[in-house]
Amino acid sequence: MFYPPYFKTLAVVLLACGTFWACNQTKTAENQAINIAPPQAKKIPKELEVHGHKRTDNYYWLNDKNNPEVISYLKAENAYRDTMLAGINGLKDDLFAEMKSRVKETDESVPYKLDNYYYYYRFEEGQQYNIFCRKKGSLEAQEEILANGNELAKGKKFFSASYDVSPQHDILTMMIDTVGRRQYVLQFKDLKTGKFFTEQIPHVTTTAWAADNKTVFYTTEDTVTLRSNKVWKHTLGTTTQKDQFVYEEKDAKFGCYAGNTKSKQYIFIYNSSTLSDEVLYIDARQPNSKFTAIQPRTANLKYDVEHFGDKFYIRTNDNALNFKIVETPVSKTTKENWKEVIAHRPDVLVEGLEIFKDFLVIAEKSEALPKIRIIKWADKTEHYLDFGEPAYQASIAYNPDFNTAWLRYSYTSMTTPNSTIDYNMADKTKQLKKEQVVLGEFDKNNYETKRLWATAKDGTKIPISLVYKKGFQQDGNAPFLLYAYGSYGASMPATFSSSRLTLLNRGFGYAIAHIRGGQEMGRQWYEDGKFLKKKNTFTDFIDCADYLIAEKYTNSDKLAIMGGSAGGLLMGAVTNLRPELFKVVVAQVPFVDVVTTMLDESLPLTTGEFEEWGNPKDKTYYDYMLSYSPYDNVEKKAYPNLLITTGLHDSQVQYFEPAKWVAKLREFKTDNNKLVLSINMDAGHGGASGRFDRLKEVALEYAFIFDVLGVKK
Repeated sequence: MFYPPYFKTLAVVLLACGTFWACNQTKTAENQAINIAPPQAKKIPKELEVHGHKRTDNYYWLNDKNNPEVISYLKAENAYRDTMLAGINGLKDDLFAEMKSRVKETDESVPYKLDNYYYYYRFEEGQQYNIFCRKKGSLEAQEEILANGNELAKGKKFFSASYDVSPQHDILTMMIDTVGRRQYVLQFKDLKTGKFFTEQIPHVTTTAWAADNKTVFYTTEDTVTLRSNKVWKHTLGTTTQKDQFVYEEKDAKFGCYAGNTKSKQYIFIYNSSTLSDEVLYIDARQPNSKFTAIQPRTANLKYDVEHFGDKFYIRTNDNALNFKIVETPVSKTTKENWKEVIAHRPDVLVEGLEIFKDFLVIAEKSEALPKIRIIKWADKTEHYLDFGEPAYQASIAYNPDFNTAWLRYSYTSMTTPNSTIDYNMADKTKQLKKEQVVLGEFDKNNYETKRLWATAKDGTKIPISLVYKKGFQQDGNAPFLLYAYGSYGASMPATFSSSRLTLLNRGFGYAIAHIRGGQEMGRQWYEDGKFLKKKNTFTDFIDCADYLIAEKYTNSDKLAIMGGSAGGLLMGAVTNLRPELFKVVVAQVPFVDVVTTMLDESLPLTTGEFEEWGNPKDKTYYDYMLSYSPYDNVEKKAYPNLLITTGLHDSQVQYFEPAKWVAKLREFKTDNNKLVLSINMDAGHGGASGRFDRLKEVALEYAFIFDVLGVKK
C-alpha cells in the first residue's frame, strides 16, 4: 500500500511514542518537541515564471482541497499539533475555564427603539449563540423571540447569522452561513405566523427593503471569486426564478452592496474599491425606478452618503486627504453642487457622521485617538465628548431615531469594559446604560493603561497603547504580548478584553503597536504603509518592539507577538527580518504567499486587492512584493517558536497559504523551536462561531505562549 511521505513520518511518530495516547499522557510538550518528527509535505516542484523571473514552488499542490491527499496532510498536521501540545492540554483547559468564568452567561444587549418596537439580543446560560428579541410599545411588554441562534445552529459545526426586519416589522430577513466561508443563504420569516417563506436565496451578501414591505433588493457574489457583484430585486412570496436582475458591477476592483438610508427614504447601491466609490440611489417608495449615480465614479474619489430632509450629506476625500463633509440637494447630487459643511483638516481624520434633527455628530480621529464632535444645527455651536483616559476607543452606536437629543455611543479602554452610553446633546448629561459585566474579582482600578511613542528609523513617531496590572515590574524581565495589524487603513482600537486579564493577572504587559498601514494618525498614515511603502509597516513594528525592550518593559526572551490575516503577513515579514527579536509568534490566518496569490485572479478578493498591494503583473510591484512576501523569503536560519492557525473554509486567506508556509519553514529552519499548525476543519477566517468555542481558541494561543515563555499556572 502506498503512503504519502507525511504518513510515513506520522507512523514514525506513533512508533516513537509507543501509542499515540500513551505518549500524550506521559510526555511533556517540551520532550515531545525534541523526540517527535513533524509531518513533512512532499515536494512537487512547480515552476512559476513572471517578467522573466522564475520561482519554484514545491508546495503548490496543497492549493487543491479537493485532493484527498491534501486533506490527509492537513489532518496529519492537526494530529501532530495534538501530540506536540498534549503537555499543555491541562493548562489550556484551565485557561479556558478561567476565561469562561468571567463571562456573564445570561446577558442581554441594551435595547434600541425602532418605531414602536424595542429590539435587543440576549444570551442564555450555557448557550453559544444569541437570541434576537423585541418588545412592542414598552420594555415592560411581553417578549417576542424573533430568531434563536441556538435552535438554528443545532446539528451544525459552524453557524453565523444576521437579521433585519421589514419596514412594517412583520417580516424577518435572515442571512445564515453554516460553513464559515461567509457565503450566506437568505431566508424570510413571517413574524405573524412564525413560519418561513419557501424561498431561499444563496450567495447573498447584503439586503435592502423597499417601502412597500414586499420588495427586497439583494446583492450576490461570484461563486468562484466571492466578489459581491450583482444586484437583484425579489418580491416576497414569489419564486426566485422571477427575481429581476438590477445591476452588475463589472470592474473587478469593485464590490457592490445594497443598503437603506437612516431615513428609509432611499435605497443605495454602494460600488466601492480601495481608491474609488460610486453610490447609486432610488426612492424606496418607487422600487421599479432606475438607479442613478449620486456622483459618477471618478478615479481616486471616495465618498459615502447619508440622507436627511431635502439633502444628502456626503463624507468625501475630494481635495481632502483626511476627508470632509459636504451637502447637496437630493435633486442635484453631482459634485459641482456639493457645498462644504465640515472643512478638511490635515491633522484630523473624518471617519463618519450621524445626523439628528437638531444635531450633527462627527466621528473623528487625531493623535491615534477617536473623538466625537457634536454640532448644533441652529447656531453651529459645537463641543467634543471628554473620555478622560490616555488610550481608549469610542464610537457612534446605532441611532435609528432622527427626532431625539440623545446620542448613543460605545466606549471602552484597555482597562474599562465595553460600555453603552446615552448622551444628551442638549444638556450634556450622560446615562450609562450598561457596562460589560466581568465576573470574579475584577476591579478596573487595579489596571493601568498608557500611551507611548516609539521612534521609527525614519524619525516618525509610532503610537503604542499599553496596559498592565498595577505592580508590573518594568525591569526588562516581564513576559509581554505585542499585537498589531497595519493594513487597509484599519485602525486598531485600544479596547478591553476580559480574556486578556488572563495575561495581565500573571504579570504580562500587553500592547498594540499602531503602525503605518492603519489610519490611526490620518489618511497619510495609511498611504505610507501600502503599495511601495508597505515595508514601513514591518519596520515600524520592529521599532516598537525594540523600544519596549529598550524601555525595559520586556526582553527578547520574554516577548511574544501576535497578528491575524494581513496582521499575519506582518508576523511572517518581521519573523523573516528579525527572528532573534521574538521568542514566540502567533500568526492567525496569515496572508503569507503574497506574490502567488496576487497573481491568481480566480482566488477570492485578489482583484480588489490590487489597490492595496499593487498588481504584480507590473514588474515594479512584483519585485517589491517578492522582497517581503513571507513565504518567498524563508531562509535557512533559526526562527522563533511559531503557532500558526487557519480554517479550511477561509474565504479571505485560503488555508493553503499558512499550510505552505509551515511546510517550507519545516524544510528550512535550523532551530529546534516549536512550529505548530492548527487547522479548524469546520470554520473559516473568523475561526469558531460559538462564543465559548472562540474562547477555546484563545486559550490554545495563550497556553502555547505560556509554555514557551515558562509562565506557570
